[in-house]
Amino acid sequence: MLDLALSILFSSLIFVVFKLFGTYKVQTLYAIIINYMVASAVGMAFYEKKIGLLQIPSKPWFLGTLALGILFILVFNLMAATSQKSGVSVASVATKMSLVIPVLFGLLVYNEKLGTLKSVGILLALAAVYFASVKEKDIPFKKNSIVLPILVFIGSGIIDTSIKYLEETLVPKEEFPLFSAVVFGSAAATGVIFIVIKSFKKWLPPHIQTVLGGICLGILNYFSIFYLLRALQHESLNSASVFTINNVAIVMLSTLLGIVLFHERPSIKNWLGIALAIISIFLVAFF
Repeated sequence: MLDLALSILFSSLIFVVFKLFGTYKVQTLYAIIINYMVASAVGMAFYEKKIGLLQIPSKPWFLGTLALGILFILVFNLMAATSQKSGVSVASVATKMSLVIPVLFGLLVYNEKLGTLKSVGILLALAAVYFASVKEKDIPFKKNSIVLPILVFIGSGIIDTSIKYLEETLVPKEEFPLFSAVVFGSAAATGVIFIVIKSFKKWLPPHIQTVLGGICLGILNYFSIFYLLRALQHESLNSASVFTINNVAIVMLSTLLGIVLFHERPSIKNWLGIALAIISIFLVAFF
C-alpha cells in the first residue's frame, strides 16, 4: 500500500506543478518535453545494473515503450485541446473515468475477481471522479466536440492497460527503472520531433522557468509511474483495485491540495465527489 500511496502523492503533486505553470508563465509544451527527458535520466540513474544502450532494443518490452511514448505525447495534446474546446472538467472526467478500461481488461484477460462490495466501490469511484471534477460554470458541451473527450478516454485507458500488460508479461521487477526510463525517453523523442516540425513556422526558445518547471515535473512523473508499477506487483490488490484507488485518490488529493495551496472553492458537488471517493477507496481496498 505504501507504493500505491507514493504513486498517488507524486501524481497529485504533478497537478500542483501544472497549476503553477500558469502563474510563472511556463511554456507548457517545452516543459512537458523537458519533463520526459528528466524522467528518463532519473530512471537510468536508478537502474542498478550496467546499462548497455545497444542492448535495450533487444528487450522484449522495447517496442511497447515506443508505442507508450508516442501515446503519452498524443494524449497530452488531446487533453489540452479538450480543455480548450470543452472545458477542463470534461478533460478531467474523460481522463480519470478511463479507469474503466484497465479494470475491464483485468477482469476479462486475467480473470480477476471482484466481490460485490468491490464492484460497488468501482461504481462509486466513477461517480466520485465525475462529481469531484465537475465545475459550476462549465464551457457548454457541443456535439461536434465529442470526438476529443472520447479520444482522451480511450487513449488514457490504453496507456494504463498497456502499462499493466507489459508489467505483467514482459518487464522483470528489477528492470522497472529502465523500462520507465525508456518509456519517458520515447515520449521525449516524440516531443522533440513535434517541436522541430512546429519550429519551421516559428521558433521560441524555452525560458529558464520553463526548464525548472520541466525538471520538477520530470522527477514527479518518473516516481508516479515507478511506484504505480511496484503497486501492480502487490499480491494483496488486483489491478482493478490498484487503478481504481489510484485514479480516485488522485482526484481527491489534488482537489484537497487545490483548497489548501491555492484557496480554490469546491462546490457542493465537489465535496460530494470527495466523500464518494473516500467510501469507494475504503470498499475497494479493504473488501
